[in-house]
Amino acid sequence: MSANVGGADRIIRIVLGIILAAAGFFVMSGTLGIVVGVIGLVLLVTGAIGWCPLYIPLKISTRKS
Repeated sequence: MSANVGGADRIIRIVLGIILAAAGFFVMSGTLGIVVGVIGLVLLVTGAIGWCPLYIPLKISTRKS
């Protein structure tokens, strides 16, 4: 598992992840709130660890070699 998420991509994921997770879990309610919150958490985690599993089958990497 090598990093495949670059610097700008990581920052965007972390910021959006925090916003979506907060909105989903604290502002929205019901199923939509849970879905938005989980998407936010996924973005936050993938940004924090620098690895996105979806990039593997798509053969994408935003990290500079």
